[in-house]
Amino acid sequence: MNITIKDVAKKANVSPSTVSRVISGSSRISDETTERVNRAIKELNYYPNIIARSLVSKSTQVIGIILPSEAEELFGNHFFIQVLTGISSYVQKYGYYIMYTFCKTEEDEVTAIKKYVTSNLVDGIILTVVRHNDQCIKHLQEINFPFVVIGRPEDTKKILWVDNDNFQAMYNVVSKLLLEGHRKIAFIGGRKDLNVSKDRLSGYRQAHKFHDVAIDEQCISEMEYFKEHLGYEAMEKITNKVGVTAIVATDDLLAFGANSYMKKNNKAVPIVGFNNTLLAEHQHPPLSSVDINAKKIGYYTAKLLVNQLENNAQENFFIIETSLIERQSTGALTNDK
Repeated sequence: MNITIKDVAKKANVSPSTVSRVISGSSRISDETTERVNRAIKELNYYPNIIARSLVSKSTQVIGIILPSEAEELFGNHFFIQVLTGISSYVQKYGYYIMYTFCKTEEDEVTAIKKYVTSNLVDGIILTVVRHNDQCIKHLQEINFPFVVIGRPEDTKKILWVDNDNFQAMYNVVSKLLLEGHRKIAFIGGRKDLNVSKDRLSGYRQAHKFHDVAIDEQCISEMEYFKEHLGYEAMEKITNKVGVTAIVATDDLLAFGANSYMKKNNKAVPIVGFNNTLLAEHQHPPLSSVDINAKKIGYYTAKLLVNQLENNAQENFFIIETSLIERQSTGALTNDK
């Protein structure tokens, strides 16, 4: 038998409207009555009808998440699994749910956002990538709709955002390799229009500049997606032009591909990836990777958005710490440096 709000009201000896106010968090209800209603809800195992609540409160208690199409292969890229886990672990504490959409292009993302907003499907939106001159951000700002972005936006003062210090993280990795004597360090990055790709490439370049080491531009390859076969293709192109003594990749999947290429060609050089995904330690050899704390990124992204929705905004952004997890892939040093 379905338990209704009337059943709860009867057990708590209050009116159905009082139960509704308690559920919506009204401050007009006394603590004693609120406690009695909540006890009745728990004893009856009552779950409020979300659709009915949204009609009354004008709130859906749903957060929309816009994901790139490559995230659709969730078991191939654990970054998105970790981010969604972090988001979910925070929002569920405050009675919110998540709805996500995969989009192939930026135009698809804008279309999805418009459907979310005009159909009143969500209270706020999380963007999981940030581009140069981002049209999703521009549209959300124009309609003044609550949102948070994962990544560094171009306007860091007016937008809520969560990210790592991607410049510094890559700078530290490349500096370490340069101090070990490497002079031909391959860089495999993601799309040029993504700010995360720009920041990590800037860190790569600045490390070389600081240590007064010239960069061979043929060592740099930027791919369209974070996919394993593209890491393989990148190394195929780079090693056909120049011999490398170490490899850094802006995503573990790209590093996996680079590792496959090097093994197939009987080459052993240090390789470092990013994201410290679950499969990194199961590579042969186990892959050294920068742990970006993806679950924590998701958690604090949700925190910013929920605070905004609850009119409790305090912080404007969070920078999540990173750490290099060293495994055997950076122990495969060669004498030819």
